[in-house]
Amino acid sequence: MAGPPKKRQRREDKQEGELPQKKYYRQRAHANPFSDHDLTYPESPSAMDWSQHYPAFIATEEQESTTPNPADTTDSHPKPKKMTQQVTIADIGCGFGGLLFALAPRFPQSLILGMEIRTSVTEFVQDKITALRKQAQTTSNTSPHTSTTTDHPTMNGSSAPPPPSYQNISCLRANTMKFLPNFFPRSQLHTIFLCFPDPHFKTRKHKARIVSPTLNSEYAYVLRPGGKIYTITDVEDLHCWMVEHLAGHASFERVAEEEVEGDVCVEVMRRETEEGKKVERNGGRKFVAVFRRLEDPPWP
Repeated sequence: MAGPPKKRQRREDKQEGELPQKKYYRQRAHANPFSDHDLTYPESPSAMDWSQHYPAFIATEEQESTTPNPADTTDSHPKPKKMTQQVTIADIGCGFGGLLFALAPRFPQSLILGMEIRTSVTEFVQDKITALRKQAQTTSNTSPHTSTTTDHPTMNGSSAPPPPSYQNISCLRANTMKFLPNFFPRSQLHTIFLCFPDPHFKTRKHKARIVSPTLNSEYAYVLRPGGKIYTITDVEDLHCWMVEHLAGHASFERVAEEEVEGDVCVEVMRRETEEGKKVERNGGRKFVAVFRRLEDPPWP
C-alpha cells in the first residue's frame, strides 16, 4: 500500500492561488555558507535578468527608449530586459519571508529582494509570492504599479498604503557571503536587512557570521551613500559583535537611537519577521542597531 505523498508532491498538489504551508518546506535551520551549494548566479550584475522576478516592472517599448539600462552586457551574451526600477532593498537571509511580505505594501514602488541559501525555504517564499500575486490579480481590476516614483528609504506611515499586489517583491536562492557583488553593482541598494542571522556561537565558527570586516566592505560597495544596514538579533553577544565590526568600518556610522525608534523599518523588523514573533512569544529581548553608509572620502 502506498504511503502518504512526499513533501514535494504535497507542494505541487495545492490549487492555483492557494498559499503554501510551511510544514511541507521544512529543512535544517542552518546551512554552511562555505559548502558547495550548487548555486546559479550571474557572472556580473549586468548579466542578471530581473524580469523573471518582477514582471510588472519590465519596461515597455516606449519606456525602453527613455530608461537607461544599467545591465549593458557584451555582445557575447543576450541583454536582459530593461526594467523601470532597480532592486533597492535586500533582505539577506530572508527565511520564510515575513519581512518581505510586510514591506511590500509599505514600499510599493521599491523592488525588494529576499536572498536565502536554503533550497526549501526559498521555494516556500517563491510559491507564496506567486500565490499572493494570483490572489491580488483576481480580487483587483487595477493594473500593478509600474511608475518610476523615487525610492523612499523610510516612510512616516501618515497615509494608508495601497492594497498590495506583491509584484515588487521576489526571492532567490543565493550565498551572499560569496556572491553579493555578482548581483548588485556599486551603490545600487539603499537598504540592507540582516534579521536574526545565525549566531555561530563557537569561536571557530565566527568566520561564518554575516557581519565581518570583509563582508562589511561588500555591503559598503553595494550600498549608496546615505543608505542603511538594519540589524536585529536576540543574541546579545552577536549584537555586540555586529555593532563592533560595523562601527569599526570606515564606511559606516551608527544611527542615533531617537532616529531608530521613529523608523518604520525597525518596527516592521521587530514585529513581522518569523524570528521576531517567536522571540516575542517567548518573552525574549531584541537587540537592534542601524548603520548609515557614509560618503566616500575624496581621492587625494
